[in-house]
Amino acid sequence: MSNQLAQRIRRRCSSLLIASTAALSVAIGVPAPAEAIPWLPLILRGVELIQLSNVSERQETKIGQQINSQLLRQGMDLYEDPVINQYVNQVGQRLAARSDRTYKFQVVKDKSINAFATTGGYVYVTTGLLKAADNEAQLASVISHEMGHIESRHLIEQMQQTALSRGLVTAAGLDRNTAANLGVELAFNRPRSRQDEYEADQAGLRYLSQSGYAESAAPEFMKKLKSSAPSFLSTHPAPPERVAALQRAVKFDNRNCARACGLDNAFYNQKVRSRLTAKGL
Repeated sequence: MSNQLAQRIRRRCSSLLIASTAALSVAIGVPAPAEAIPWLPLILRGVELIQLSNVSERQETKIGQQINSQLLRQGMDLYEDPVINQYVNQVGQRLAARSDRTYKFQVVKDKSINAFATTGGYVYVTTGLLKAADNEAQLASVISHEMGHIESRHLIEQMQQTALSRGLVTAAGLDRNTAANLGVELAFNRPRSRQDEYEADQAGLRYLSQSGYAESAAPEFMKKLKSSAPSFLSTHPAPPERVAALQRAVKFDNRNCARACGLDNAFYNQKVRSRLTAKGL
């Protein structure tokens, strides 16, 4: 996502997070008798409290839906072309067929090369990234990487660490609204660890292989980015390091299988890149 849009969303979500934190403090911050339950007011108000260390898939999905709604309210512009959206969804669902989770794939109208995932199966790719890919397998390598983050619950873990460091968690758990605000904030400004990125890379390769896509597309796409890493790689391991790790992990050199493995550049150009170019993207 572009820096300007990301900054605007971060400012908005920071305000929401401060307001949510203040409300939570009012509810639980007043000293009470030893036998009193400090989070009882929240329960009486119908607020859903969750334990991020043991969040259910249903709760993850609810948080993801809430994060998505907030992102849209705060300026994220989804690309409405039905042909492009159907194509990206088909690629995503081909990969998701190898998972037990339900996924939702969305295209963001933004010329920057970017992709990110939140919780509950929400994966986002920009129009800029769609144009940067040479073929379907390269697009699939990015989507599968983001799916790897979701499967490994990396954002949930980061939300838990951040909530603990800010004192937002009670014995009963975390207010779901506060969790969603954290999710919006961390989607754009998450201190991702090298270990998380390598885990997502390896999970992505497994999805590619199991779905019949060429594994070689992952390091090939990463090589395209090594000279000038886009924003979504800025806190990741240096692309050359990841390229080398991906190349070592590729088990099958299936670069000659063309359309079936997603390596037909001409088909992808006709289906995606030329269509985006014609619309000025």
